[in-house]
Amino acid sequence: MVWKILVIVAFIAIVIGVGVYTRSHSKSVDGFILGGRNVGPWLSAFAYGTSYFSAVVFIGYAGQFGWKYGMAATWAGIGNALIGSLLAWWVLGPRTREITQRLRAATMPEFFGKRYQSNALRIAAAAIIFIFLIPYTASVYNGLSRLFSMAFGLPYEVLVVGMAAITCVYVVLGGYMATVVNDFIQGIIMLVGIVAVVVAVLQTHGGLAASVVELSQVPLEGSQMAGPFISFLGPDFFNLMGVVILTSLGTWGLPQMVQKFYAIKTGPAIKQGAIISTLFAFVVAGGSYFLGGFGRLFEDQIAYTDAGTPIYDSIIPTMLSNLPDMLIGLVVVLVLSASMSTLSSLVLTSSSVLTLDLIKGNVVKDMSERQQISWMRVLLVVFVIVSAAIALVQYQSSVAWIAQLMGISWGAIAGSFLGPFLWGLYSKRISKAAVWVSFAVGVGLTTSNMLAGLAGAAFIASPINAGALAMLLSLAVVPLVSLVTPSVPFEVNPPTPEGAIDREYERDLVGKERFDAAEPLEQL
Repeated sequence: MVWKILVIVAFIAIVIGVGVYTRSHSKSVDGFILGGRNVGPWLSAFAYGTSYFSAVVFIGYAGQFGWKYGMAATWAGIGNALIGSLLAWWVLGPRTREITQRLRAATMPEFFGKRYQSNALRIAAAAIIFIFLIPYTASVYNGLSRLFSMAFGLPYEVLVVGMAAITCVYVVLGGYMATVVNDFIQGIIMLVGIVAVVVAVLQTHGGLAASVVELSQVPLEGSQMAGPFISFLGPDFFNLMGVVILTSLGTWGLPQMVQKFYAIKTGPAIKQGAIISTLFAFVVAGGSYFLGGFGRLFEDQIAYTDAGTPIYDSIIPTMLSNLPDMLIGLVVVLVLSASMSTLSSLVLTSSSVLTLDLIKGNVVKDMSERQQISWMRVLLVVFVIVSAAIALVQYQSSVAWIAQLMGISWGAIAGSFLGPFLWGLYSKRISKAAVWVSFAVGVGLTTSNMLAGLAGAAFIASPINAGALAMLLSLAVVPLVSLVTPSVPFEVNPPTPEGAIDREYERDLVGKERFDAAEPLEQL
């Protein structure tokens, strides 16, 4: 216990110290939410990866889908690496950096408002983000707190409040730069930790080969399939693909993920970041789902509901409970790292969206830069308190599984934004009406299915599949509706006169101070 406590105390001291160290970067709005748009590839890639993978993946998704699909759940990790990371960086990265610079957009709602020339769209997008990021945040608290309860035996309520307070401190102090520097430190811990944990857990059953043999002998209820949990495609490939789509394609429409492309340096940094981010995802996501695939080997130890259904969020903590104290300490820091990096990204995104897209110009007409930063800091604290309160209520409610909360959140947000954002980057023929339809599809499908589910009559049994369907529909309805409605004038590839210099790009190259001094680029 002493070892575990010392590890946690050291971790907390480091993250708060980083917040203090990076305070100088948070004196402007651009610096507070985007790090001055000058973040390098390593910091950007680790920030992307650590915001992507949290306790939701390690505790919730790995446990639930490893139990359902066995070793085939590893496909979700592979999809996260290739679609959610590599392809996202290649397709979205350069265009997002270019278009948001040209539009001078710092948030995703601001992108929608300026790209489609509609303040109403900007306000609607901000409202969707604020409302539906809350259940995702609650799910992060849930996963981390279950692990801490296993490791320390502390009450859930104490853990939620403590985690919320620590996140508040370092994000309020240092803003975006505090999150990305901490993300880099936390990402290294995650890489080392996940490898050590997979090896250690499998050793409890005689190693990898012996574990696979043992898993091959576990039957599937109601099926005559032999060795279903070591099958290449698993016992239920269709539903497994729903998980892959939601967790991989979803990142393309999530503001806290896409914002990493706003802030990265131009040029080679994006290509380098793509490779780093993909390798990170292979290790962390692939390792997490691979580990969860062996959950059935611990079926005599995990917790069950009164109806005899496994409590999925207890599977991974159970698998880890018999490890040596030193390894448990490493696991706790691993999941704490993953969760706090995700939380910091979520709260920073929400507070900036509320301030810049809802309050500024609508509630407060004239807001100075200093006032904007103050509003963001205050709302950041408010968002943390609200999400922590919901996490406490949710813990006692019937919606107890982490995966379901994340499915609703990702389905509504990415199901609303994916099509309008992706098509808006590449096509000048997209209409305002198409964006509204996509918003209606994303929010309408996921919320109506959720409400029907609470009444016991969900038309799509799995919130995961409902979210995945919303994303695919968003990609389809935007170009289809745009065919029959007037497009918003926008030149996605404006002609550049020969010899002309992109002044914003030049400013990035030479730095704000030297640019303002009007030194010719050639002399620099």
